[in-house]
Amino acid sequence: MLGCVGIVLPVLPTTPFLLLAAICFSKGSEKLHSWLINSTVFGKYIDDYIKRKGIPLHAKVISIIFIWTGIGYSIYKMRDVIFGQVILFLIAVTVSIHIISIKEKSKV
Repeated sequence: MLGCVGIVLPVLPTTPFLLLAAICFSKGSEKLHSWLINSTVFGKYIDDYIKRKGIPLHAKVISIIFIWTGIGYSIYKMRDVIFGQVILFLIAVTVSIHIISIKEKSKV
């Protein structure tokens, strides 16, 4: 559920929670693991990430746009909290670097 909420909340990460759920489900519940991996929304991306197949370029671009839009808005709204702005900026930079560093999935 945290991964789903993270889709709309800019500071709450989606991918780590979904990957953690996939790993936990693979050890604890074959039914839930199968449901998550076969999900039309998340399944292909989780499976590709776990198998180190990479991320399609369009997914990288969309992810980075959403990260910077959401965190940029949050930084703007936190005009009086410099420490919070710095932390959010560092989160956006770190996550962007991570996304860029993942190999690009070839079109097959």
